[in-house]
Amino acid sequence: MIVNTVPEGWEVIYQQAHGILAAQLAYSLKPELHCPHWVETIVAIANHDNRQKHWRGKDGLTPAGAPADFTLLPATLEQAKELMHAVRFESRWVTLLTSMHMSFLYESQRDRSKANELFLDEQLAIQKSCRQSLHISKEEAEKAYAVLQWCDSLSLILCRNELPAAERVLEIASGPDGKTYFANQLVNQAVHVTPWPFVKDELEVQVEYRVLRKLQFNDDAELIEALHLAEVRYKNWIFSSK
Repeated sequence: MIVNTVPEGWEVIYQQAHGILAAQLAYSLKPELHCPHWVETIVAIANHDNRQKHWRGKDGLTPAGAPADFTLLPATLEQAKELMHAVRFESRWVTLLTSMHMSFLYESQRDRSKANELFLDEQLAIQKSCRQSLHISKEEAEKAYAVLQWCDSLSLILCRNELPAAERVLEIASGPDGKTYFANQLVNQAVHVTPWPFVKDELEVQVEYRVLRKLQFNDDAELIEALHLAEVRYKNWIFSSK
């Protein structure tokens, strides 16, 4: 989950919903920023945060009993392994991009355990096999993965309310064209991206969220019930080139 504090309590966005927002951003990109297998790329972007860990006890809570933002939870390979198992049935392209994302997320933890080392070595082997079967170079694969990473980064910025005040700019990431992109929120609340990456001069995207008014929960079951009963709301952003 992505958890933000709001005056009403907690604003909760499921990570899968964040993936859908990232896919909306990809769908709107200029054709020159597209990569081969474009539909499959959007599928990979939409699903890159799927297969979340099942809560068993207090896995979704902080020690104080608050809903836990994903950054506060210990990283495990459970989700990564389940996701990599699932994408095998989609396509080699989706598998390639997803595996590259797993490498990006977990490579810094390689030395923490033998299991991490084995998993990461397996990802490198998967990526090599996918590139060979798709007849693409490592550089071409990295350019395609840059699309996923860029959309993921901008979606997280939006979901975590990270756009600075006073129209200050925030770096998003490097795009597949090698350029560094920046975002800022204008006085009229529209979001501007430099350089402008989208087909249209204006577009709207949205993400589902829920608000929890209770600040503490006894266990995961209580949190899950509260999320199930919470009203589904929508956060919207207007992107403008002007």
